[in-house]
Amino acid sequence: MKWLAKINFGVVIERLGTFKSALLLLSVIGLCLFTGYRLGNYYHHFQVTNLEKQKLRLEQLYQQQEENIAHIHTLEVELTVEQLANKRAQALLKEASEQQFEVKKQLAFYEKVMAPEKQTTGLFVENVKIQASNVSNTYHFQVTLVQQQLKRRYSKGYIELVFEGREGDKVVKLKLKDVAKINKKDLKFSFQYFQIINGEFTLPANFTPEKVLVSAILTKSRWQKYDKKEKVMSWKVSQ
Repeated sequence: MKWLAKINFGVVIERLGTFKSALLLLSVIGLCLFTGYRLGNYYHHFQVTNLEKQKLRLEQLYQQQEENIAHIHTLEVELTVEQLANKRAQALLKEASEQQFEVKKQLAFYEKVMAPEKQTTGLFVENVKIQASNVSNTYHFQVTLVQQQLKRRYSKGYIELVFEGREGDKVVKLKLKDVAKINKKDLKFSFQYFQIINGEFTLPANFTPEKVLVSAILTKSRWQKYDKKEKVMSWKVSQ
């Protein structure tokens, strides 16, 4: 701004005169005002345009955010449906597997009965099942006997059950007749292929069962020799 300091307004007024000097001053002021006005309008237009662009960009971002949120919700729903479908498929697979196992188990059982040549011959205890009842310490038992012989005659006899466990630190054996209202007739068997014997018993409250000893006793007769088949199983209660 050194050039502005070198201007001598007095000399300018003296040379141009008062009127022309005033006219020149007004012209300069007008030019400055016009230039400032134009610059202000340009800057204002730039600001408005930039603000509109930013506003449009912001609206686009909001819209994109809403679309992303909607897409995420859709994916969450699809994931939940897939998880439910997967659980259902696993449940069906488990059910089918259990059914297949049960069918194989039954098939093996009947194969033992109907095709004894494939198995060891004679009478044996196929299975012992213990099931809890609604009464405390009271249970149902089910003993399945199978006969495997090529020339089938009736196997006749009776079964005995002994429950082995503990009362405190003492090992105790309880016979079925001591814990059940059942007579020997209810425990008799007479069959060609297989027979199931059921009953109910109640164990002492302080008795902890550990094993079940089952004996199938073939009584001696004209057609049958005395024999005793035994099976020991761990205590297991089915529902």
